[in-house]
Amino acid sequence: MGKVYTKALEFERKFPGALFWRLKSHAKVVENYLDSDEEVLLAFGCQKNERFIEIFNSFVFCLTNKRILMGRKRLVWGSFMYSVTPDLYNDMQIYRGLIWGKITIDTVKEKIVLTNLSKTGLDEIETIISNFMMDAKKQYKKIDK
Repeated sequence: MGKVYTKALEFERKFPGALFWRLKSHAKVVENYLDSDEEVLLAFGCQKNERFIEIFNSFVFCLTNKRILMGRKRLVWGSFMYSVTPDLYNDMQIYRGLIWGKITIDTVKEKIVLTNLSKTGLDEIETIISNFMMDAKKQYKKIDK
């Protein structure tokens, strides 16, 4: 088992209730794009779409010490991979619904919407992502000077 799958499984056991499919195959996609010096800080399964009723866009979200990665293995062939570096990150919005939660990550180029997340895990996701992004943004400011 890879680092991403192990972290995602730990997160699911700690905060059950998210709706996603094929965690292991999605995690393998992300594993293929990890650099050798990247450390996985957070990983979880989710749906990458706007609405809660769209339940067939499962992804694995992975936060490393360098960037955000999101991967999906297609059912028959191929895969999708998204990468967001801290310099492209703008802000994040958390929505806690009746059954699931939703996170919207605003980047320079697009909005990434993650739905069907466990409501109990939203606080931890927000804390880890926010802390990482604030620390990373400080490093970018030092480089710019």
